Amino acid sequence: MEINAATKIDDLLKEYPFLEDFLVRLSPKFKGLKNPIMRKTIGKVATLSKIAGIGGLDLDDFLATLTAEINRQVGTAAPAVGSTPDGDGADSIISDSEEKQAALKEIIKALHAGEDMAVLKQRLSQLIGGVEATEIAKMEQALMDEGLPAEEIKRLCDVHVEIFKEALQEQDRPEPPMGHPIHTFMKENRASEKIMSDTSMLLGRIGYPPKARAFTENSQALGALIDRLSEIDIHYTRKENQLFPMLEAHHFTGPSQVMWSIHDDIRAGLKQAREAFAGSDAEGTITPLKEAIQAIRDMIYKEEHILYPASLDMLTDQEWIKVKEGEADIGFAWVVPDTGWPEDIIKEPVDEPPEPAEVLEEVTGALGLDTGRMTLEQINLMLTHLPVDLTFVDENDRVAYYSEGPERIFPRSPAIIGREVRNCHPPKSVHLVNQILDAFKSGSRDTAEFWIELGGKFIYIRYFAVRDADGYYRGCLEVSQELTQIRKLEGQQRLLDWE
Repeated sequence: MEINAATKIDDLLKEYPFLEDFLVRLSPKFKGLKNPIMRKTIGKVATLSKIAGIGGLDLDDFLATLTAEINRQVGTAAPAVGSTPDGDGADSIISDSEEKQAALKEIIKALHAGEDMAVLKQRLSQLIGGVEATEIAKMEQALMDEGLPAEEIKRLCDVHVEIFKEALQEQDRPEPPMGHPIHTFMKENRASEKIMSDTSMLLGRIGYPPKARAFTENSQALGALIDRLSEIDIHYTRKENQLFPMLEAHHFTGPSQVMWSIHDDIRAGLKQAREAFAGSDAEGTITPLKEAIQAIRDMIYKEEHILYPASLDMLTDQEWIKVKEGEADIGFAWVVPDTGWPEDIIKEPVDEPPEPAEVLEEVTGALGLDTGRMTLEQINLMLTHLPVDLTFVDENDRVAYYSEGPERIFPRSPAIIGREVRNCHPPKSVHLVNQILDAFKSGSRDTAEFWIELGGKFIYIRYFAVRDADGYYRGCLEVSQELTQIRKLEGQQRLLDWE
């Protein structure tokens, strides 16, 4: 066979298999050629010209070295070698979606193995060209499905974005209609950018290391900005409870798990800044605050260049309507949603289960309970007036019910109904959920309890195994109660006192 710049590496290795080990010895950057998937995908389109570039080798020297090794091994003169240009490379770009996904995964695996980012960016440009946000999201999902831990994806999340940044920059940010959930998310992003800009300017006046006098003079304004920026928690909570469940229904869980974990890091950084500010610790305030601002900016980029485009491509109008219906239950950060969508679209008829109100209208009598009789309306009213938050998870580990009291401790929205309970918790606490459920199902435990301090309140959280009359596990009941005032009670109050 003729060996020149346009020769495909897979063809060369099929003709001369001994070159595989030789190339790895020539440069560690060629070790991916031993991977069958990379050979099947990248190897079929990568020319020797591109391979030389990946290895950082001069093309003519590279071709001469290959020829000399073939002559040494085979003992006969190799075909003529030439550095004939391989055109514009258009015929070498991977277009098949499955091959592109495999190539993307191999590039990211090489990154996690420590390969040079500049080389990988060049490989991406030469072999794949443009890449869509949906393809990046699917690639990360596939890697997690294959066993790559979410924490490892999270650790290199920013580096992933850096590799794909040039390709993503060529794409416009989504422009959803006013009132659409993504429009509201992006409106909040613009508001957060203004707050972060004001905060950064103020930090510039304070200096770093912070000047004590400047910190004191600007402390009131800084405290107000920290409190305002902390409202980002509402933005993230709405993503976690409204958007992520819809993506999970499409078996798209990986990117959302990684994002949720980063949300928690940002929350923790802002909490650290607030606590240090309350203690007049200037440096302890500014360091985590700067880190949180950078993390929020990075998250905005990931949202608007990867998550939102992928979500718009994946979800139907009816699913977006469900996302919107539960938004107000959680609230909005800094902004009020615009009017417009979905009134400006024609809703497709769908078969929906009857709403609770419709079910109640059909009930004419009371239900016989173990110790009394109540209508569904009375049961619902009783549950929503209890001074505790209730959440019931059925025997299949899916959320079946939560009580909607006037002052919930932890946010809930209708989107969690039917959701797998492990997806309702931050990735860092999923192992605790698994431990509790496994113990309840095995019968080794019937209760679990925790207590935490949150926002100046003392919260008592208990979990109870729910079993039927025969002792079979039927689900788990979570009961959360705010005990701050109760813990302060002393002595007795035996008479009614409403003063």
